[in-house]
Amino acid sequence: MNRKDLAPGVASRRHAMLGTGVLAAAAGPAAAQVPAAPAPLRVASIGGFHVGGEVRTLTGLPPREVRLTATGPVRRIEVNGDYMVGQMYVQYVKLAAPSARHPLMLWHGGGLSGACWEDTPDGRPGWQSFFLRAGHDVYVSDAFERGRASWPRYPEILPDEPVFRSLFEAWRTFRFGPPDGFNLDPAKRRPYPEARFPVAALENLGRGAIPRWASSDAFTQRAYAAYLARMTEPSVIVVHSQGVAFALRAALEAPEKVAAIVAVEGSGAPDPATVDMARMRNIPLLMVWGDFIDQDPWPAYRRAVDRFAAALTAAGGKVDLMELPARGIRGNTHMIMHDDNSEEIAGLIQGWIAAQGLMKG
Repeated sequence: MNRKDLAPGVASRRHAMLGTGVLAAAAGPAAAQVPAAPAPLRVASIGGFHVGGEVRTLTGLPPREVRLTATGPVRRIEVNGDYMVGQMYVQYVKLAAPSARHPLMLWHGGGLSGACWEDTPDGRPGWQSFFLRAGHDVYVSDAFERGRASWPRYPEILPDEPVFRSLFEAWRTFRFGPPDGFNLDPAKRRPYPEARFPVAALENLGRGAIPRWASSDAFTQRAYAAYLARMTEPSVIVVHSQGVAFALRAALEAPEKVAAIVAVEGSGAPDPATVDMARMRNIPLLMVWGDFIDQDPWPAYRRAVDRFAAALTAAGGKVDLMELPARGIRGNTHMIMHDDNSEEIAGLIQGWIAAQGLMKG
């Protein structure tokens, strides 16, 4: 996107960030917090919880006769009844002596779960480990209808069928390579020049893919609101893709619960005309973009996020842009946290977090 497409405040801030190297300068000391040979983490506690959801009652459905185990008897299952639906799951790791002022949340994108933050498809440590070693208590969540959050019956509760993502669709949508570069044989895959996703590990990414629903947004937004409400202090949210729109709306609804947002390749944002943008003016926002953004459907996705950023700047908010190719960092795909330079990008994000005064000392 050209600078002229942004509001003056966004354009000038973008120029300042890219032209003066503010992020690079800030990233140096913070990135150095993560040692080359990591020492064991000093962890105070590990746990998890489900949050949100509501009771939905089903009536008028016939019972089912099901053999629940291969050698067990056929059982008559009553389908009607009261069900918990719409909940999400959160796992946390709390450090013995965190150096961050606030917890850090990792929110995943569409067709993924919180597992995408734990490790990369080719086996390197993920951003969960990075930000723990950078001094944050880290919370990793599975949104409604993903991972350990579970999903409800359809069409009785969710009216449509789930959407599944094929390996080819991941290849195309996540900008790993041209459509005709996809091949089931890893040796024959042809990624974009300089593309940094480890395409030989595409099957491992596919193993972590989770069906999604097009009709679940309202459930998901309510669950994220309940998640923030449960926290006793504001959190830094690092969020990817589909999750960006949920994070921005959650911040608009409960700004006192959000210390900052890092929006990694957002695929959408609330319409500024429908919300009070001033509610977010005290929440720093960093937008991170990789390479090959001119590939469909990303120009439309980016316009929606840039429109939100321009409106937030006009409302007095603080918006920074980390456009990686403009910083000389080429080849990042939509799955930035899985690319072969994922720790480098995490270090830049950590530097920005530190520059906002969100680390102790």
